[in-house]
Amino acid sequence: MEILWVLMALAMFSLVLLPVLRRRRTGIQLVSPGDPDAADPANYGFLRQEELDIRMPGPDEDLLDVLDLVQRTQEYQAASQLLAGTEISGETRWQRVQAFAGAASLELQQRPGGVSETPGGQWLRVWRAEKPKDAGGAAVHAEFLVQQAWRTSTPGTDEFRIIMEEARTACGEAALLSPGDPVPYIIELSVARGLAYPRPEFEALWLKILDRAPAHMGAHLAALHYWCEKWHGSREVAYSFAEAAAARAPQGSLLAAMPLFAVFEHLPEVNLVRGFYQSEVVTKAVHGALYAVHAARPDDPMLAHVRHLLVLFLVRGERWAEAMNQLVHVDGHVGALPWTLTPDPAADYALYRALAVAGYEANGGTPASLPR
Repeated sequence: MEILWVLMALAMFSLVLLPVLRRRRTGIQLVSPGDPDAADPANYGFLRQEELDIRMPGPDEDLLDVLDLVQRTQEYQAASQLLAGTEISGETRWQRVQAFAGAASLELQQRPGGVSETPGGQWLRVWRAEKPKDAGGAAVHAEFLVQQAWRTSTPGTDEFRIIMEEARTACGEAALLSPGDPVPYIIELSVARGLAYPRPEFEALWLKILDRAPAHMGAHLAALHYWCEKWHGSREVAYSFAEAAAARAPQGSLLAAMPLFAVFEHLPEVNLVRGFYQSEVVTKAVHGALYAVHAARPDDPMLAHVRHLLVLFLVRGERWAEAMNQLVHVDGHVGALPWTLTPDPAADYALYRALAVAGYEANGGTPASLPR
């Protein structure tokens, strides 16, 4: 019986991947890396898989320098100073809070502590103890608790609820320390999803964010999760939320890419419909995201997030040249959707990158012909 299940799984795998890995029209074939016909991403200046940074979607040298210092010395002061100097209503502050919280959470997972060992992330505990009125430290602590709940427990269990309730209290404390800061409320959006806030309560929370940062892309992405079919909404509600955000997006805002994220959140587990990625819904969402990328500021902190998701849709839609154009802008950092949902983000990204290179070259593209 086990053999039968294996054979069925292999057949399903072939049905899903063969249209992508092998195309008679363009001659794309899946070959081994050492094969003379293998497309080499290095020819385009792309980094090797083992060199890809999975911590962030794009470069933030100040954050990387501070993260390295904090984790090397276990002293929090540099993190406190960096957040204090980061604009409270911008996307960068939210990303940095997530990064510091994630670093502390992963440290604790790697070193849970014991009789003779200090637990990982101790610098965050010291930060909160020594500077209880530090708004940055309070926000990082709240986000740390949220990440701990999702990472270490199962939604619906008592353990999950207890941690999330603690995170909810921490969000309130962080909000009091920085009244105009949207970040504590953005963190609470994840709490709302985990604790299943009733819709009126969630909408009241959302209004607090809109009052402080109405065009905050990170906040919109966090809210979208709540409205998705797999949580507390539906496909229709999520699409409506994303399309409304795109419609009211100011010039140059990446909110125009929100429908693509809504489509991604509702992708079927296994798609056997030929041409799905060339369908009207997907094409319209992709075009909206491409428009947003073109109109956005080059230094927009959320730009890399949109480009990474575009890579997946453009490759699956066999739009090789457009996929390559996104890759040249994001290669090197892969800490973004869709890669972070897989056990090995770098490997998943590298696979799509290799497919893009192969498709691009099969249609006559070369490193010299790729715009930079």
